[in-house]
Amino acid sequence: MVDGSVDVSTGGENVEGDRPADEPEAVTDETTAHGSGVELERTIGLVGGLAIGIGTMIGAGIFVFPGLAAQHAGPAAALSFVIGGIVALLVALPASELATAMPRSGGGYYFISRCLGTSAGAIVGLGLWLGLVFAAAFYLVGLGHYVVAVLAEMDIVLDLPVQPAVVLGLVVGVALTALSVGGTENTAKLQNAIVIVLLVILTGFLTYGSLDAFGVFGRVTAPEAFFPRGYLPVATTAALVFTSYLGFAQVATVAGEIKKPGRNLPLAMVGSVVVVTIFYAVTIFVATSSFGAERLGTFGETAMVEVARELLGLPGAVLILVAGLLATFSSANASILSASRSVYALSRDALLPEAAGRINLRYGTPHVALGMAGGPIAVLVATGQVELLAKVASYLHLVMYALICVALLAVRRRSPDWYDPKFRVPGSPLLPVVGAIASLALIPFMGPVPIVIGTVIMVLSLAWTRYYAGTVDLKGDI
Repeated sequence: MVDGSVDVSTGGENVEGDRPADEPEAVTDETTAHGSGVELERTIGLVGGLAIGIGTMIGAGIFVFPGLAAQHAGPAAALSFVIGGIVALLVALPASELATAMPRSGGGYYFISRCLGTSAGAIVGLGLWLGLVFAAAFYLVGLGHYVVAVLAEMDIVLDLPVQPAVVLGLVVGVALTALSVGGTENTAKLQNAIVIVLLVILTGFLTYGSLDAFGVFGRVTAPEAFFPRGYLPVATTAALVFTSYLGFAQVATVAGEIKKPGRNLPLAMVGSVVVVTIFYAVTIFVATSSFGAERLGTFGETAMVEVARELLGLPGAVLILVAGLLATFSSANASILSASRSVYALSRDALLPEAAGRINLRYGTPHVALGMAGGPIAVLVATGQVELLAKVASYLHLVMYALICVALLAVRRRSPDWYDPKFRVPGSPLLPVVGAIASLALIPFMGPVPIVIGTVIMVLSLAWTRYYAGTVDLKGDI
């Protein structure tokens, strides 16, 4: 058995989050994940889990993608978001069952490696880490665009030799990584507050926008064809915007820090997908009703600011600018946290060097893993390639989602003694099969470049595992 594994029959990990009687109240030195018996403390409740899921997904879907999506698919971009939400829900249910049976940090990597073996785990292990890195970089570039837009409203123009949005994204990325080192509880509290403010702002704005679109305030909205560019762009746009739905899987990557995981994990994962899908569809409806898809597409990453300006004037634009900053900030915040937990899980299984799993027990955080997340994120932010970053992140996650569904089928078929989930997927085995097929079906619509980059990452991940871990088999090692 690989060092750091937990025997569920003896309660190796404190599943319900109660502090053991003999655990010291404060610890000041460091240890590593390998063979130390040390686990991350369970400090995240249901609200925190929902905040990680919703906070990650609400950012890109509402504040970065509407203009880009409308440019590709017109008003039918709303359908693209619904398709993405359905695929995410088909995977969130199987992932919830696996998470309640194996509530450990690492999420999809942990489930797949324990149910399908090291090779399958390797494909998504380093891939999940880098997929989250690509996603975080995408969110940070979007955040940079919103900061630039805020400064523009104040007549401040940054004259820099590179894109100002890239520089600002780099600065915030470094700051968020440093914040995460200070403790997961601090990060979760910040995430909770941001998400609550976001949902209040968006609910009010989208309610007003919907009433306006239906002519309640006397303005007539010109009708527009729902499929102005045909049906194929709906699928390609669904592949593009699927990055918006990575948040539910990020809840699973911090499963080892969720209180009462048998109850809170399924509620957080499924609930966050349902909530944000509704928000996405309404957002595209309001946005395309305000301007029409063609014009909306010209506004790029900050299209929602112009929609708010059209509906509510300058106060509306300022309100959405603030909300956009909060949303992209929360998405990046959750992604950095989740990426570091993926590194921690890989180190715990000895698939990365021992130092990568080192924990500073003063804060209870894997600070080396956080550095291994923040560093590559900074490199990718520097590229400024919004769509490419989004598609590579989506590709890597879709492969993992398909394997999560396969993992559920495999473990149910074997039915090992340790497998005792507190939540079971309804409609199995049909639902996991449909989830796997739906996940893979989106991949061809992403275009060749993201697929090539993602495939290279997975091949290198497998090669690294063969070189570094040899013949270690994690299948059934719980």
